[in-house]
Amino acid sequence: MLSVRRSASAFVAVAIGVTLVAAATLLLASGRPQVPDRLARAAVVVQSPEAGASADEFVPTRPWSATTAAELAGRLAGLPDVVAAVPDRTFYAQPLVDGRPSAADTRREDAYQGHGWSSAQLGGLRLTAGEPPRRPGEVVVDRALGLGVGAPVTLLTAVGTESYTVSGLVDGPGVHVADEVAAALAPGVRAIGLVLAPDADPERVATAARGVVGVDGRVLTGDACGALEPRGDARTRWIGMQVLTATAALAGFVTVFVVASTFAFTIAQRRRELGLLRAVGATGRQVRRMVHAEALAVGVSAGIVGMLVGAALAPSLGRLLVDVGYEPSTFEVRYELWPVAVSLAAGPVIALLAVWSASRRAARVRPLEALRDAAVEQRPIGRLRAVTGALLLAAGGALSLGTATADEARVGAQYALYAVMALVAGTTVLAPVVVGPLVWLLRSPVRRPGGAIGMLVRGGALTATRRTAAIAAPVLLTVAFAVLVSGMVRTTTAAYAAGRADNVNAGWIVVPDRAPGLSDRAVAATGGTALLPTTVYRTDPGTSPPDRPMTALGVDPEGFAAANRVLTVVAGSLNDLRGDDTVVVSASANRLPSESYPVVFADGTTVSLRVVAVVDDASIPGDLLVPRAVVRAHDPSALTSTVYVRDRIDPPVGARILDVAGWAAEADAAEDRLVWLFTVLLIGVSAGYGAIAVANTLLLAAAGRAADLRLIRMAGATRRQVIWLVTAESALVVLIGALLGGAVAFVGLLSISAGLAEQVGAPVDLVVPWSVVASVVGLCLLLAVLSSVLPTWRLLRHRPARSPVGG
Repeated sequence: MLSVRRSASAFVAVAIGVTLVAAATLLLASGRPQVPDRLARAAVVVQSPEAGASADEFVPTRPWSATTAAELAGRLAGLPDVVAAVPDRTFYAQPLVDGRPSAADTRREDAYQGHGWSSAQLGGLRLTAGEPPRRPGEVVVDRALGLGVGAPVTLLTAVGTESYTVSGLVDGPGVHVADEVAAALAPGVRAIGLVLAPDADPERVATAARGVVGVDGRVLTGDACGALEPRGDARTRWIGMQVLTATAALAGFVTVFVVASTFAFTIAQRRRELGLLRAVGATGRQVRRMVHAEALAVGVSAGIVGMLVGAALAPSLGRLLVDVGYEPSTFEVRYELWPVAVSLAAGPVIALLAVWSASRRAARVRPLEALRDAAVEQRPIGRLRAVTGALLLAAGGALSLGTATADEARVGAQYALYAVMALVAGTTVLAPVVVGPLVWLLRSPVRRPGGAIGMLVRGGALTATRRTAAIAAPVLLTVAFAVLVSGMVRTTTAAYAAGRADNVNAGWIVVPDRAPGLSDRAVAATGGTALLPTTVYRTDPGTSPPDRPMTALGVDPEGFAAANRVLTVVAGSLNDLRGDDTVVVSASANRLPSESYPVVFADGTTVSLRVVAVVDDASIPGDLLVPRAVVRAHDPSALTSTVYVRDRIDPPVGARILDVAGWAAEADAAEDRLVWLFTVLLIGVSAGYGAIAVANTLLLAAAGRAADLRLIRMAGATRRQVIWLVTAESALVVLIGALLGGAVAFVGLLSISAGLAEQVGAPVDLVVPWSVVASVVGLCLLLAVLSSVLPTWRLLRHRPARSPVGG
C-alpha cells in the first residue's frame, strides 16, 4: 500500500487544487446579477427592447421615446391590480464636495446618477428628513453627504455646475429631482416599474403586461429583474466570472499535471515492490485496481479538506475581488449546494485522472523486476519520441511565423499561445537529448562546489537524463508560461499606448477627474477639440442583428481632422458634417455619400441621417461621426470623454490635464490593471504548482537515494560536501528548466513583437517584467533546494559507519 510519506505530496497537491476549485465555484455561484436598489420593490418591471449586441459588450437597451413611454405607462397603469406605472429615468448628476466631485464611492454607478422622485417608490426609498422635490431647483440627496434640509448644493451635470436646494434626505446614493426636471434631462426611458396592490399576483400581472407590451420590450419578474443591473456592474461581474473560471480550470489542470508526476515517480520507486506482488501471483489488473484505490483514497480525503478550506476562504476572497475591481460593490458570497458537490467530486476525479497513466505502467511491471537492485537508463529517447518532438517544434515555429504576420492582435495572441504550447511540449519531449549539451555548457557553475562534487553533479545529470528532464519539466512549463504571459501583456500594453499617442496631434489632453466625463462648460473652458460619445442603434430591416448598438462621436469636423493623424477619408468630405441630419460612417457600413442612414438616439427618437463622408475603419475611435450639437440635442446627459488642446491650461472643475504620453498610457489603465492582476494570479497559480511539482519529485527522489548518499559519506565526503552536492544538483535542474522555458517563451514574444509592429505601424520594444520571472525561478529554486537539502541533512545526522551500504 501507498505509505503516508509517499502519499503526502499528492494529498497536498489535490487539497490545494480542490481549495481553489471550491472557492472559485462558490464565488461563481454568488455572482448573480443584482436588481438595482431603486427598483428592488417593483414586483414587475417592463424593460425596453434589448440591443442586438454580444454578451460581453454590456450596452444599454434601446430606449423608448418620451411619447412612447408615456403611452405605454398609461396602458400598463390601466391593468388590474396595478396601482401605478412609473417610468424610471436616469441621468448624470454628481454632488460637488468642496468644489470637486466626491471620491467616496466612484465605483458605484448610482453614486453619480439622478432620477425622478417617482422612481423612489419603486425601491421603497423613504425620506429621513424634509420633503420631496416638487419644483425645479429642489433635490433630495443622500444624508451621508452631511447636508441639511434647506442647504445649497452644487450638482455637476452634463451641461455644467447647477445650483440646487436640498429639500429632503434619504438613506441611499444618488440624487432625486422633480419628475419634470428628470424628463428634460433624460427623455429616453428604458424601464417602467409597476407598483401593485398588496394582494396582487405578480405573475398574473406580468402575463397581462406582456399582452400590452408585445415585442416592444420585456416583462421581468423575480430573479429575471437582474437584467436591470447597471451596465458597469454587469461588465465588472462578467470580468470576475472569467477570472474565477480560468482560475478553477487552471487549478484543476495543473493539479492533474502535478499529481500525475508525483504518482509516476512513486510508481517508478515501487517497481521492486510491484514486482514482488506480480511474483506472488497478482495480475496486472489487480495491481492497477490497487493503485486506483490508493489514488481514490487520497482524492476523497484531500477533496473533503480542500472543500472545507475553500468554503472558509470564500468570504475573504469575495471581499478581495470587490476591492481589486473584479466584482461590483453589491457582490455578496452565498453558499449553495452545487459548488460543494463539485468540490467533493473534484478530489477523486483529479486523483483518478492523474493516476491513469501511472497505473498502466504499474500493471506492466514484470515479476523479474523484484530481483533488480539497480537500473541504468538506456538511450535517452526512442525514435517515435524524437519524431514527435521534432514535429511539435516545427508546429511551434510555424505558429510563431503566423503570430508575426497576424493582422489582428487577438489572432496574434492566440497563435502565440498555441506556438508556445507546441514549443513547450516539443522541448519537454526532447529534453533528455538537450540535457547533455546544456550540462556541458553549464560545466563552470557546477564546478564551483569542488572538483569531485562537480564531477558527481555532471555525471548524475548525464547518466540519468530522463530523471533530470522529468524534474526540469515543471520548471520549463512554469517559466515559459510566466515569461510569455507577463511579457505579452506588458509588450502589448506598451505597444498600444505608443500607437495611441502617435495617432493624436495635440500637446495636452484634458480628461475627467473623479467623474465619468466632462461637462459642456468644462469643454468650453478648455477651448480644445472634444469628443462627445453617445450610443445609437441601427434599426432598419437590412441590419443584423436588429437594434445593433453603435458608438457615435459628436465632433467639430475641422478640429477633429486637425487632431487626428490617421484620419483617412475614403469618399465625400468631412467639411459637410454640419446641420442636424448628417453623418460620417466607416467603410464597413457599406454606405455611399448621399445615402440615408437611420438610427435611434438616446432619447428614443428615430432620425434618418444623410451620409456626407466615408472614412477608413481605423480612422475614428467609434462607429459614426455626427455634429456635436446633434448628440447634445438627443442625449442631454452625454458626457465628453476627451478634449485635445495645444498648450497646457488650468483644468476646469471635474477635469485634469495630461501630456499625450501620459494620456496614452492611462487611456485603458483600469482594464490594463485588471488584466495585469489576472496575469499575476494565473502566474502565481502555475508557479506555485510548478514549485510543488519540483519539490514533490525531489522529496521522493531524496528518499530513494539514501544508500547512494551514505556511500558517498563513507567514501570520505564531508556532510557539507554532500549538502553542496544535492544543492548543486537541484540548482542545475532548475537552471536547465528555466533556460529551456525562457528560450521557448522568447521565441513567442519575438513573434508577438513583430506582429504588433505590423499592426501599429511602428517599432515595438519587447518588454519583459524581469521581477516576475525572477520571482518564479526563485520560488522553484528555493523549494527545490529545501526539498533536497532538508531530507539529506536529516539523513546525514547519523555517522556513516552505522549506515548499511546496500540500503
